[in-house]
Amino acid sequence: MGSGYAKKKKEAKIMEQQFLEMEASLEQKRYEGQAGNGLVSVVINGKCDIVSIKVQPTCLDPEEPEVVEDLFRSAFKEAKEAMDKEMSVMRAGMPF
Repeated sequence: MGSGYAKKKKEAKIMEQQFLEMEASLEQKRYEGQAGNGLVSVVINGKCDIVSIKVQPTCLDPEEPEVVEDLFRSAFKEAKEAMDKEMSVMRAGMPF
């Protein structure tokens, strides 16, 4: 096999290393979303795992639990959109 094969193999190894580094950094990244003027806050990492949830007691009404549910969904969506935006920039710089 010629030097073309060796070059491709080396490039593949470099790409694999870049991918592994990017994947490891995703767990360290944090993205926050808020809803209801900060009544609910959700923080996720770059793998979309929920890291923390904060709920202000003033929005906890046992008569209307759907209010907190809606705020949570909105806060999570905002955090995920922030993550997706950064991920698209990161992917644009990758050769694959």
